[in-house]
Order: sequence, then structure tokens, then C-alpha cells
Amino acid sequence: MSKVIDAYQIREIKPEDNQSVSRIIKKVMTEYGCVGQGYSINDPEVEKMYEAYANEASAFFVIENESNKKILGCGGIAPLSNNDNSTCELRKMYFLKELRGYGMGQKLLDICIGVAIDKGYVQCYLETVSRMTEAGKLYSKNGFKKLSKPMGNTGHTSCDLQYLKILRAHTPFEKLLS
Repeated sequence: MSKVIDAYQIREIKPEDNQSVSRIIKKVMTEYGCVGQGYSINDPEVEKMYEAYANEASAFFVIENESNKKILGCGGIAPLSNNDNSTCELRKMYFLKELRGYGMGQKLLDICIGVAIDKGYVQCYLETVSRMTEAGKLYSKNGFKKLSKPMGNTGHTSCDLQYLKILRAHTPFEKLLS
């Protein structure tokens, strides 16, 4: 498995990646039947992911095949909409079939969580659907806990699962500064 992982590079998104990332999001969402009202496939940012994440509070990554430079996966973090600035959201983490099962989800998740901590986030929220069973297993294995209702205001009303991971505890001093 290590040789397979070594064949891929995780890097920050570039403007020229927008079309490939949009294609991945639409293909994977369609594959899982996540089309129509209330799914992230309809978010305006899908067409311009680089621009949507080109700010200090966000980060977005792509997984690229080293040999042919084809982008096969993506994911990132950004502030959770309509919430305090201590919570980020894991967003648009999708992999084409040919990339699944090689540990790249774990690798990208580790990077996103590390970046979230570096940016000062206290917790990480995400939304998904129950039929994405592999994703649910990955999140649970990494300390994400299922919530009983959504947080923030993402507009993803068709997502039936919400998760939250505490990244670090608020200290009393930090609360005074926020």
C-alpha cells in the first residue's frame, strides 16, 4: 500500500485546478445520489474552489497522481457558516473510485485537521450522508462524534449525518480574548 500512497501528492489547490475539482465533486456526489436541493453539489463555490478558499481562515487541497498529474481527490476546511469563529467545517472531501481504499482519506484528513489546529480552530464540524459508509467509518475512527442536529447554516439540508470533533479545549483565558 505504501507504494500506492507514494504515487500521489497532496498539495494546495491552484486556480487551474478548479475544473478538475468541480468535476470530481459532481461525479462523486452523483455516484452517491446526492443531487438536487440541499446538497453541496449545488454550492456556488463548486465552480471556483480556489477562489472560495483563498483566504487566511480556509485551506483546500487536491490529491494528484504524480505520474500523469491527474487530480483524483480533494478536501479542505473553512469557517462554519453562521457560527462563531472557533469552529471550522471539513468541506468537499471527495475521492474518485480509483483513489479509494489506499489510505489517502486518512492522509488528507490528518492534513486538514492539522491545518485547522494551526489556524486556531477549537472544533471541526462536517456533514455527510449515511450511504457514504466509508466516510462515516473514517470520521468515527478519527474521533468525530455524531450529532443529533446540524450546526451553523450550510444549506445542506439533505445531509442526514452531522459530526463534530473537538480539536482543543477552550481555556478560560482564550474565552476572554474572543
